[in-house]
Amino acid sequence: MMYYRPLVQHGDLRPEGAVPLAGGSSLWFSEAEVLSRDAPPRLIPAGLIPEDICHRLSGRRAAIAGLDMTQPQVMGILNVTPDSFSDGGRHSGVEAGCAAALRMVEEGASIIDVGGESTRPGADFIPEDEEIARTAPVIAAIREVSQVAISIDTRKAEVAAETLEAGAGLINDVSGFTFDAALAPLAAQAGVPVCVMHAQGDPATMQENPVYENVLLDVYDFLAAQVDRLEATGVLRDRIVIDPGIGFGKTQEHNLTLLRNLSLFHGLGCPILLGVSRKGFIGKIGQAPSPDARAPGSIAVGLAGLAQGVQILRVHDVAETAQAVRLWQAVR
Repeated sequence: MMYYRPLVQHGDLRPEGAVPLAGGSSLWFSEAEVLSRDAPPRLIPAGLIPEDICHRLSGRRAAIAGLDMTQPQVMGILNVTPDSFSDGGRHSGVEAGCAAALRMVEEGASIIDVGGESTRPGADFIPEDEEIARTAPVIAAIREVSQVAISIDTRKAEVAAETLEAGAGLINDVSGFTFDAALAPLAAQAGVPVCVMHAQGDPATMQENPVYENVLLDVYDFLAAQVDRLEATGVLRDRIVIDPGIGFGKTQEHNLTLLRNLSLFHGLGCPILLGVSRKGFIGKIGQAPSPDARAPGSIAVGLAGLAQGVQILRVHDVAETAQAVRLWQAVR
C-alpha cells in the first residue's frame, strides 16, 4: 500500500500544478512524499497522486458543529475532574465549570470540550453515573447562556446520550470508538459529528511500553479503518474529525514523528484535530517541569500543526493560543 504525504506550502507564488490543501485558500502543495512499509520514501509531483487520494487531500472540508474548517479553530479544554494532569479540580462543579467555559469563549475558543474522566497516563476508570454527574449539569448550564459549540470528551455511550441531551453537539472519543460498541450507533442516530482519536492501550496502561512497527503508518491505518467503520455505522465522513492522539500510548520520538508528518492524515479526507497542550514531551523538550509553564511550547507545536493544515487546536491556554493564531494568520 502507498501513502501520500503532501509537502505543504503557503504564499501566493504557486507553481503550475499546485493543489489547494483541504479546500483552503492559503495552503497548497505541488509535491508529495510517497511512503510505504517496504520501500524508501520518494517524491512525486502532485499530478501523479492517484485521483481519489488527491481529491481527499484537496477537497473542502464541511463545517463541523457549525465551525468553518477552512479556518483554524481553537477548542478550549474544560476538565470537570478532580485529577486531570494539568488542571484537575479547578473547574469541578457547575458554577466553576460554566464560568471557565464562558471565559474561554471570551478569550477566543469556538468550541468547548467538556471531559469528566481523566485520560492522563495511569488514570483510573470512572463509572458512567459519576461521569454524567460531573459533565451533564455543566453542559446544560453553558447551553443556557451561550450558543458556543460544545463537545463531550467521553468513550461511553451512556455518558454521550445524557450530555447530548444536555446540549453537547460533538462526541470526542479518546478510544477511537473501540471502548463502547454502542457509541458509534448512537452518534449515527443522533446525527452529530465525532472526533476519532488513536490511542494504544487505555489511560491506565498506555505509557508502560508503547511499541509500533511504523508509528506514522500504524496510526494512519487505524484511523482509516475507524473512519470506514463509522461510515458503515451511518456516521457521514464529512462529520468525522481525526486526531492522531499525541501522547496517548506514544514515546517522545513517536510524538515527534507524527508531528513532523501530520499532513499525511489529510489523505483521510477529514479535518484534523491536534491535542498537544501542556503534554509531557513539551515539558521535557522545553525544560518546563510544571504543566502550567508549558503554554509557549504548546503554542509553538500548535502553530507548526497549523502550517501543515491542522484545522482544530485543542488547548488549555485559550487566550494565548488565539492571539498566536491571529498573528500567524496575519504574517502569512
